[in-house]
Amino acid sequence: MSNNSEVTVEIEAALVRRLIDTQFPQWTHLPIRKVEPGGWDNRTFLLGDQMSVRLPSAAGYAAQVAREQHWLPKLAPHLPLPIPVPLALGKPGEGYPWSWSVYGWLEGETATEERIGDLDEFAVDLAGFLAALHRIDAAKGPPAGQQNYFRGGPLAVYDDQTQEALRLLDGRIDTWTARAIWKEALATDWQLPPVWVHGDIAWGNLLVKGGKLSAVIDFGSSAVGDPACDLAIAWTLFRNESRNAFRNALPLDADTWARGRAWTLWKAMITVSGQISRSAEEIAISAHVIDTVLADYQAC
Repeated sequence: MSNNSEVTVEIEAALVRRLIDTQFPQWTHLPIRKVEPGGWDNRTFLLGDQMSVRLPSAAGYAAQVAREQHWLPKLAPHLPLPIPVPLALGKPGEGYPWSWSVYGWLEGETATEERIGDLDEFAVDLAGFLAALHRIDAAKGPPAGQQNYFRGGPLAVYDDQTQEALRLLDGRIDTWTARAIWKEALATDWQLPPVWVHGDIAWGNLLVKGGKLSAVIDFGSSAVGDPACDLAIAWTLFRNESRNAFRNALPLDADTWARGRAWTLWKAMITVSGQISRSAEEIAISAHVIDTVLADYQAC
């Protein structure tokens, strides 16, 4: 759910080959293959059969490397599903300007609906993962801010964008209901101590094996704060029954769910209104998400 679409470095297998050969000669014999889809914030390559190489695609994503290198080994033992575990930290070189990471490879395919065996079960498993994440000691975790696009932070950061989207979409969507959703959410905040948030719980960051949720990846936007940002999956992937299963298995108050709905609506509206550059397919998907959010709110 990141906003920064600037890609400043061309990242291909030949560059990764040079970086590996110069910095990690013990792996020079291993083949390198580009992973498709390789991600938006980062480019990912398979190194041999058991490792992956992940490189930030733009300056705005470079700080994610240090965050993941430091925190993922601390989070992993407390979680019920595998997450990426860093094996090595690469340095700038060969014309590439930022640090990068080598991880252990996680088996699975991205969680498209046709790969999920039972969507209700998948929703409950994901809720269990998030509940475990929320229980991890967050006292020294990184706060939300510009470096992670305010995931875990206050909705008000995106109020100007949302108001502009409402203006641009007037006559194209039910802006009266959309305004109500946004206004109600802005009137609430997280009343409990900060908890760990993933920051980008989307189908592309969830892996499926044998029809079941098998791993969660891409913690580059993680922080401690309000967990509402991690609820968008309830409206982007789940339907009525699976959405209810997700909500029932993840005990959060009604205000937090209202903010989660608003996070979802914000991102979908700035996509459809053209405030961020996306493909025609992504715009169509976001338009469907808007319809889903509005219908769900009206049914409450």
